[in-house]
Amino acid sequence: MNDVITIVSGLPRSGTSMMMRMLEAGGMNVAIDNIRKADEDNPKGYYELEKVKEIKNDYSWLDNVQGKVVKMVSMLLYELPSNRTYNIIFMKRGIDEILSSQRTMLHRKGNRSDINDKEMGKLFNSHLEEIENWLVGRKNIRILYINYNDVIEDPRKISQVISHFLNKALNIEKMVETVDGSLYRQKSALIKTSDVTTGIKDSKNPLELVENENYREKLEARLRSLGYM
Repeated sequence: MNDVITIVSGLPRSGTSMMMRMLEAGGMNVAIDNIRKADEDNPKGYYELEKVKEIKNDYSWLDNVQGKVVKMVSMLLYELPSNRTYNIIFMKRGIDEILSSQRTMLHRKGNRSDINDKEMGKLFNSHLEEIENWLVGRKNIRILYINYNDVIEDPRKISQVISHFLNKALNIEKMVETVDGSLYRQKSALIKTSDVTTGIKDSKNPLELVENENYREKLEARLRSLGYM
């Protein structure tokens, strides 16, 4: 029995739903409940399991997703119990594109953020550096970082990389068919390749930018407003 849990993670609006759709098309069993319905922001569905958001208080649901794929926002990865094995596909995307997409989503929801994009970008960059450093030390986790823009540009190559990483004979053709470039609506002509990979940074040590007690509180507040926590 395959007890490895595959997790698709990343920041909100980094392409996690697209990746879930690709894996499902490739032949993997995705753990979703369809409670959160498709909308203008994710017209092909969110591919979420609501119980994931409760992992801080209850992770018994992990028993039912062994051998399956589940979507989890990156902030919740810290809560994964260490007595299980995980494959994580972590989606990366330029921070300015992520912020633009989140801003559009918040507007549609009728919500507003008290934090401007510059500060939010610093918070996200610091979180990404922190979570990536944390993941390095987890012996029960294998991780593959995938660039959203690379998926759009060459879905076949990325699908083959994923198939190799998961050691599964996935249906590459079906995976490629699911990638819809028309949904790439938050393009930035100013993004550099290095920025797409690691996020836009204006400090050699972005952790210095968020040495305040409410760093995580601010991040969690944004994730809740977007419906990811």
